[in-house]
Amino acid sequence: MKLPRRDFLHLAASAVALSALSRFAWAQAFPSRRITIVVPFPPGALTDNIARNLAEGMRKSLGQPVIVENLGGADGSIGTGRVAHAAPDGHTLVLGTWNTHVTNAAIYALDYDVVKDFEPVVLLPDAPMVLIVKKTMPANNLNEFIAWLKAHPDKASLGTAGAGSPPDVLARFLRKETGTQFGLVPYRGAAPAMQDVLAGQIDAMFLNIAAALPHVASGSVKALGVTAGKRIAVAPEIPTMDEAGDEAGLRGFYFWFWAALFAPRGTPRDIIGKLNGAAVKTFADLSIRQKLEAQGFEIPPPEKETPEALAAFQKAEIEKWWPIIKDAGIKAE
Repeated sequence: MKLPRRDFLHLAASAVALSALSRFAWAQAFPSRRITIVVPFPPGALTDNIARNLAEGMRKSLGQPVIVENLGGADGSIGTGRVAHAAPDGHTLVLGTWNTHVTNAAIYALDYDVVKDFEPVVLLPDAPMVLIVKKTMPANNLNEFIAWLKAHPDKASLGTAGAGSPPDVLARFLRKETGTQFGLVPYRGAAPAMQDVLAGQIDAMFLNIAAALPHVASGSVKALGVTAGKRIAVAPEIPTMDEAGDEAGLRGFYFWFWAALFAPRGTPRDIIGKLNGAAVKTFADLSIRQKLEAQGFEIPPPEKETPEALAAFQKAEIEKWWPIIKDAGIKAE
């Protein structure tokens, strides 16, 4: 039976009202059960450190268990996709990164949109990368290394953690900015690549500062530059890439490996606000800040801790890195 137009419109309006009431009820009751933070990488990744500190702090603030679930694969796109399709009730979140919420969309055919299918919650602590070379490398600083690369085209090898990973994109960026030629050796992660630098099997790689510092301190590798805009407090002896590569004309060689908390699209704003407040409170804790800062992480300032700031930051990162990735012709392996 065909409903009269007036009845049809009434039913449609009722459905919208029920949906709005449902979302309001979610927000009022939140959190009503365990919260899961999906880390879309295997255990032991850099993001685990951030996620587990975050989970513990949010548990205290929200009064419900907060667990970390590692779900790796396809450079983070499998775990991220699961959260994109989860119920938008705030109980399933993803610890997104530069890989999952910037570069993957330029490399993989995803069944979700890295911007439209998520609600930004909060930017989390980030850290720069450092260019390390094997200890037998004749170059002792970045200018010398670039000169050595130019004198030995296609002889050097830089390790990466796979197509589109930070070590991969930064190596390609270095090659483009310096006009040098060298090979890229893909690994199944940064850890095995680092082991081959230590063993002298490959010449260099970009590595996160937390993982690199113990080997730099022991003299097992040489650190040529950090990708920050200024020297970092935990390793002030390491120059920035701009400083160290001034003779080669490097300018603006900045990169921070960042993480952020995202919820599925449609999560009510009140829930986003509660999640944001719990995360901000976690990283305001002095003991957590000191522990992370000792590993080279930087806590975002208050003006960068809002959902709106994260949305703007993600947009800027996409605008910066997508052209570089597409120009380099990076494809999924």
